[in-house]
Amino acid sequence: MTKAVEETRAAEEVQAQPGLPAKYAASVGLGTLLQPLNSSMIAVALVAIGNDFHAGTETQWLVSGLYLATAISAPTAGRLADLVGARRVFLAGLGLVALVSALAPLAPSLGWLIAARVLLGIGTGAQFPSGVAMIRRIADRRKASAVGALGLISVFAQTSAALGPSVGGFLVGSFDWQAIFLVNLPVSAIAGFFVLRLVPADPPRPADDGRKLWREIDLAGLFLFSLAMTAVMLVLLSLTGQPTWWLLAVAVPVAVLFVLWERRAATPFVDVRLLARSAPLSLGYLRTMLTYVAFYAIFYGLPGWLEQARGLDPTQVGLVVLPIAALGAITVIGATRLARNHGPRLLLVIGSAGLLVGGAALAFGVHAGTPIAVLVLISAVLGVPNGFNGLGNQLAVYGAAPPEAAGAAAGLFRTSQYVGANLASAAIALVFAGPASDAGLHRLGLLVGGIATILLVDVIFVRKSH
Repeated sequence: MTKAVEETRAAEEVQAQPGLPAKYAASVGLGTLLQPLNSSMIAVALVAIGNDFHAGTETQWLVSGLYLATAISAPTAGRLADLVGARRVFLAGLGLVALVSALAPLAPSLGWLIAARVLLGIGTGAQFPSGVAMIRRIADRRKASAVGALGLISVFAQTSAALGPSVGGFLVGSFDWQAIFLVNLPVSAIAGFFVLRLVPADPPRPADDGRKLWREIDLAGLFLFSLAMTAVMLVLLSLTGQPTWWLLAVAVPVAVLFVLWERRAATPFVDVRLLARSAPLSLGYLRTMLTYVAFYAIFYGLPGWLEQARGLDPTQVGLVVLPIAALGAITVIGATRLARNHGPRLLLVIGSAGLLVGGAALAFGVHAGTPIAVLVLISAVLGVPNGFNGLGNQLAVYGAAPPEAAGAAAGLFRTSQYVGANLASAAIALVFAGPASDAGLHRLGLLVGGIATILLVDVIFVRKSH
């Protein structure tokens, strides 16, 4: 059977399956929006927090600490979801978010607040992998397609990321920075209520499940993964200042030891044998990482240029870049419909091509005198690919992962996003090499265009062969 016939048949099977009721995805989506919301709200609170604690650039650890914690905790939570039950892990994550959010405003120092953000990253990092695992379990039980449910979760993520700076600005301006933590309390409570009411309970755990859990959790693998990931992320985060290259001497041997251990483990924390056997899954993670390098390079690099080189005030900057994230939420709706009929590959073609056009516009069509209307239009062009790339990558990983590892696969998907985010942070510092300038923005556009070209080659040629 040819690959084209297989793809056509798979698309027909998905189209023939009934979709999951929206109530399941909506209840899960309320929890998953906490992570992008807390990632984006903090941007407008850093100045106020720095003033209160008499701190300078060290406030950036409020951003990096959450990213680092999420990158490590997401696959951990996914593995726990597969072992002890997705709903249990989802609700435990919500509980941690609520507890930390209630205590964070009382932090006596910046160090304590950074620690609170790390714990917040652990709690919010649990929502996406356990949420996807819940959706997978319900879809398999009902013999239904999960495409619409995953699309709705993507809408929640895109919308919360788009509105995060606006929501954060309103909260900080009206109530001070403590409000960006307190807003998590009602969201966590509502999400927990609806998950308890609507999502079926996890299967009961055996009486000896506690001892079995400790045997299957692979604590050695978890420790080695966390150590290697922490070292790598710290190196990436340091590239914007004084690079800590010596940490590579820790990261590389620990990563090698981790792979060797996981190959022999009876119940590995990360099934590296599956990654080696499944090229679509491994390429899905790599593709996701590259996509988010481009996304975050635009999302954080363009605003800096608009303020420093174009001379816009923060309010104007927010309005100009709003289409980047807002259109991503809108295009997810169309992407979901396309995915039901054609699968993720068409979405990835559209998303990669749109990213290439947007990168070219930044590289060759923008300068300090570009009219505002043209800048808004370019932001819209840059926003269109987000919904297609986000959902396409998510569906590709979802389809390549075995059902029994849905949570762990979704956790690694989230980790690949935040590795991309920290690579983007380093890339922004390198392409601008100082204050944001036209030349730096053009280099940023070339970087985005180069990544988009790689993604197009992958989806047109490499992905077609698997």
